[in-house]
Amino acid sequence: MHSTIYKLAPKAQWAEAEARGQFTGAPIDHQDGYIHFSTAEQVEETAAKHFKGADDLLLIAVDPAKLGDLLKYEPSRGGALFPHLYGPLPLSAVLSVEELPLGEAGRHQFPEMNR
Repeated sequence: MHSTIYKLAPKAQWAEAEARGQFTGAPIDHQDGYIHFSTAEQVEETAAKHFKGADDLLLIAVDPAKLGDLLKYEPSRGGALFPHLYGPLPLSAVLSVEELPLGEAGRHQFPEMNR
């Protein structure tokens, strides 16, 4: 069984998802045909690589068991397996939403996460 997975999203993008009742993805997700997620071990590198300096970022924790067969773990950066969701993210699968404040050198300050 896989542990909690994480999505990074700007506050405005997530507010739209909450208003719709589901998250259908960011522009990069639409381009690639699935919603990108990271494991606890991967999410800090994802933030540094794709969201450096973003001061409106949220860390969305998701229960992968609630996503069914639409969630696939596929090779990506460096051959590591990343979680990809081939469908919308139902808000019922969201465990928590936390702000990610910026710290030194534009790196985000992460809370303790389930690994």
